Amino acid sequence: MATPRILATDKATELIDRLRAQHGPLMFHQSGGCCDGSQPMCFPVGEFRTGASDVCLGIVHDCYFFMHADQFEYWKHTQLTLDVTPGRGSSFSLEIPLGVRFMIRSKLFTEEELENLEPLLAVPADQ
Repeated sequence: MATPRILATDKATELIDRLRAQHGPLMFHQSGGCCDGSQPMCFPVGEFRTGASDVCLGIVHDCYFFMHADQFEYWKHTQLTLDVTPGRGSSFSLEIPLGVRFMIRSKLFTEEELENLEPLLAVPADQ
């Protein structure tokens, strides 16, 4: 079985379900930019445009998860877990008005996991 690059905690999947019920299909992007840009941000599908400098790590709870290529270079040896923490970030992510924010936890892949990694995804243009 292939090792996923991105996972989600129960708290994260519950929040995704809540946001999806309100906003429809969702996607995530983590830019690695300044301020809160390095935290994962959640958007309705089609509201944030990805480009050639973004990679898709995989699908987490039915949502594509993108990361800027420069950020991916730094994180490519780690498995990421999407989680939720109390507190208000300063981004445009959908969860911010709820007084929580998405965050990433990471762990280094083992040698065996690295050999069995899921490939990066090619994503349809409308995502």
